[in-house]
Amino acid sequence: MASRAEEVKVKPFNPYKKAYRVLGVAESFGPGDSRAVLGGVVMRADLQIDGMVLGSCTVGGMDSTEAIARMHEELGRSDVNLVMLGGCIISLFNLVDVRALSERLSLPVLCVTFRPSPGLEGLIATRFSQDAPVRLEVYRSLGEREEVRLKTGHLVYVRRQGITRRAAEVVLNTLTLSGKVPEPIRVARLLARAAKDFRVDGGQGL
Repeated sequence: MASRAEEVKVKPFNPYKKAYRVLGVAESFGPGDSRAVLGGVVMRADLQIDGMVLGSCTVGGMDSTEAIARMHEELGRSDVNLVMLGGCIISLFNLVDVRALSERLSLPVLCVTFRPSPGLEGLIATRFSQDAPVRLEVYRSLGEREEVRLKTGHLVYVRRQGITRRAAEVVLNTLTLSGKVPEPIRVARLLARAAKDFRVDGGQGL
């Protein structure tokens, strides 16, 4: 697959730089929830965490791209070098427009998933008949996933914008300590889950 690095103008990214920072984003929602909680974690290349942010998007909606962009903006951080997503089809087919997100933030975006899939076009067309054309346009713009075998021996599946395959491999191997989930996504999941549970237990504001 050709590099997507030239499709959108982004800040240069060096996967060998010791001090780069990744904004990892992951979701959490439960049965019957109308909104999903998004957790965001700023993690350095040495695995130190130095920032967190929360957001939300509509379960089954199409607002995840805007929600993630707002999370980055709310952090007010100019030192984030890469956005790493725990999936770009989240919250029951709330599709992240990876190219639009990368363009808006001027940052490379790396989307990581963990299971093989035959594709979702048929399911999207059937489940969302009213706005299927819009969803399918975003889905097709994501392109095919690429398999990456990590140093841990596990396979992950990536979509990328503004970052070369080789750089993506280096980042994933640097930030994955064991198994197949990179640390920015793993910790962001924990944050999102804790925030969701707090909300369910009566917390306000989410």
